[in-house]
Formats: sequence, structure tokens, C-alpha cells
Amino acid sequence: MRDKEKEKDKNKKKTDGKGWVLRVFLMSVTLSAVLSFLSTEALSGAGYVAAVLVLLFFILLGIVFDMVGVAVTAADPRPFHSMAAHKEKGGREAIKLLNNANRVSSFCNDVVGDICGIVSGTTAAVIVTQLQHSLSTTSVLLSIGITALISGVTIGGKAIGKNIAIDDCTNVVHRVARILHALHIYR
Repeated sequence: MRDKEKEKDKNKKKTDGKGWVLRVFLMSVTLSAVLSFLSTEALSGAGYVAAVLVLLFFILLGIVFDMVGVAVTAADPRPFHSMAAHKEKGGREAIKLLNNANRVSSFCNDVVGDICGIVSGTTAAVIVTQLQHSLSTTSVLLSIGITALISGVTIGGKAIGKNIAIDDCTNVVHRVARILHALHIYR
């Protein structure tokens, strides 16, 4: 009897993995299309200031989601079990986040993080094109300089965010869980 239960659990894990891959794929395609559309709409006819603000938004979004993905994998569930037992807002949601840390991390770090990186790269290309057009130049150095600056801001921001996420993982997870609770998500 015990062997049959183990076999069922093993088969369930295999099918759950395939379902998760399909869901991640569909979420990635959908989210990428939505964010690309929003970026395109925000950039159409926009000046440099608006384009830079759109770029900074996507960089910041990638950093924040990267922090959440790291915090969920680093957090200890014990404080959240206590919060849930005392019916504190976000306690149950935090436990669900931690119980699904691999999926939450994959979604936050890979899906949202990668999409934000791609969209911010596209936004950077628009900014470079606008600058080259307004300066009547096709300088490769301008493109290289802006790309290097954006890479530095993104990577540096993620490094700072990861330090915060690891050092203060309980607080980060609790804040996210409270937001999910307020939005009635992940209950």
C-alpha cells in the first residue's frame, strides 16, 4: 500500500511540473505583451524625460520583484505561522508564499525580472534612437555609453536589493503578504 502512495506522489509531482512550465510560459507571454504594450504607448510621442521615467519604472520593477524572489527563498516560516495563528493580516498569505517559494521565486526573478530587463533594453534603444536623431549622429559610443549606464544601474540596484532581501527577508515577505491580503490575492 505504501509503495502505491509513493508512486502517486511521484506521478503527481511530474504532472505538476509540466503544468507549472506551461503556466509560466503563458504568464510570460501575456505579461511580456502587456508590459511591452504599455511601454510602447508610454513612449509614443514622449520626450526624453518621459522615456527615462518609463525606463526607470521598468528597472525599479525588476529590482523589487528580484528582492521578493530572494526574500521568499531566504525567509524562515516560523514567524508567519505565529502571525497566521493570531490571524494577523498577511500571515496566511506569507505561509503560502513560503510554501511555494520555488514558484514564487521563479515568477518574480525569472518571469517578471527577465521581462523587465527586455523591456528596459527596448526602452533604452528608443532613447538612443531619439538622441541620435535629435543630435544628427549615429555614434556607436552614445549607444554603448547609455547601455553601460543602464546595465550598471540595473545590476547595482539588484545587488542592493538582494542584500536587503536577505538581511530583512521576514519584513520583505510580510510586506508583500500584506499587499496580497489587501488585494485579496493568494488566499
